[in-house]
Amino acid sequence: MMRFVLSLCFWMYCTGAIAQEAYVVVDSIAISGHKRTHIQVILRELPFQIGDTILLKNLKERLEWGKQQVLNTGMFREGEIRYTPSVSKANHIAVSIQLAESWYIYPTPYFELADRNFNVWWVDQDRALDRIIYGMDFVHRNFSGNRDRFQIKFTNGYTRNYSLGYKLPFINRKKTLGIDAAVSFAQNREINYATTENRQQFFKDEGQFNYHRFRSRFSLIYRPKLREQHEAKITYDDNKVAENIAKDLNPNFFLEGRSHQRFLSLAYTYTFDSRDCRPYPLKGQYFFASIEKDGLGIESRDRNALTFSSRYGHFLPLSERWNFSFIGRTKFSFIRTQQPYNDNRAIGYSDNDLVGYEYYVIDGPDMGIINTSFRFKLAEKRLCFGRVIPIERMRELPFKLYLALNNDIGYVNDPFDFGANSFTNRMLWGKGIGLDAVFFFDKVFKIEYSFNHLWESGIFFGNSKGFERQVK
Repeated sequence: MMRFVLSLCFWMYCTGAIAQEAYVVVDSIAISGHKRTHIQVILRELPFQIGDTILLKNLKERLEWGKQQVLNTGMFREGEIRYTPSVSKANHIAVSIQLAESWYIYPTPYFELADRNFNVWWVDQDRALDRIIYGMDFVHRNFSGNRDRFQIKFTNGYTRNYSLGYKLPFINRKKTLGIDAAVSFAQNREINYATTENRQQFFKDEGQFNYHRFRSRFSLIYRPKLREQHEAKITYDDNKVAENIAKDLNPNFFLEGRSHQRFLSLAYTYTFDSRDCRPYPLKGQYFFASIEKDGLGIESRDRNALTFSSRYGHFLPLSERWNFSFIGRTKFSFIRTQQPYNDNRAIGYSDNDLVGYEYYVIDGPDMGIINTSFRFKLAEKRLCFGRVIPIERMRELPFKLYLALNNDIGYVNDPFDFGANSFTNRMLWGKGIGLDAVFFFDKVFKIEYSFNHLWESGIFFGNSKGFERQVK
């Protein structure tokens, strides 16, 4: 009897506490503007569903969260989420979502510089046209309307490449499991075979291809929550290099003077992403952690590494115009033997950059980077081109302009450098000022004037690569 009385009192207390909080119930969700995308795909991104009860004080935040999730899929260039109170039911609302779809199909000519950034190509490589990669890149970002991505790419010029990829975010009813698969083959006549004085060294033979790379991979993706993702990936690599490079120029390219490298890799990654706009976030957090084993017993002598890497980003709005950005990146190698040159990369590759060090690369098995930036919004405009542009979805160009004050520090540990590169095993510091332009929702262009620890300075151009790995 006493247990029943206590349970009844607890139930009355809880229901009384809830009753004191104003709430609403989602009665319906109406979506418009999705010409190709299936409605279930959009509903999967919303942090509320029909029948959910939401505290009134949290309603605005929940709707804004839903808008961010839908736009971050990359399938829509604009979106608005509103609600109206129900006429017939108290505390009930009807949610309406208005969307403008992006352009999904990109059968476009492919053009890319072979070098790490525009300044390296313009200055160090003297704007050499033979360092341009050109070809055809066909991408469908919403192949069946299920947010699946299909891509075929053929390139020539500096790199001859053939690649095929397909990603399907959902393969089960709950839309929590997905797959991602790709295969590629690439060849180069010129190869970056070593690093001396923190700069890449190249060898080229017009008569033959000096570097061959084949890769196939398959990933299983598990996304139980809107902002969290787990991924298990298996990869097979088969790489070949010319004999004179392996024997004479750099015997450590694949180690021990080998010209052929084959190995299997297994990796697990975890991602948490609450950023408002992934290409140029102003609010939210990002965390990524990866553990990867290269060499699984099959041809393990060619590659034997166990690497942990992580990234954390915190983006904090300070006022209506001011914003602060903090990004930290780490890499640590558990197997402390020397690794092949082509797998020993740290600062200067991918998105592991420091302002002021655009002309340099720093190699090593361990790395730490901190990028900080204060950003001030100078302008927010929308350009209208009217019928001059034949494609209706591209007749308006929204853009934002930011002033950025950047300050970066980094450190690379390389116990096998032996004095060839002065930027390893020491603290690096870069700082500068930049102008960032954000077009549409996801296109970013940067102009920066920055210094490094040697007080070398320059004007640098580029795009914001953000984080390579994102919850998609």
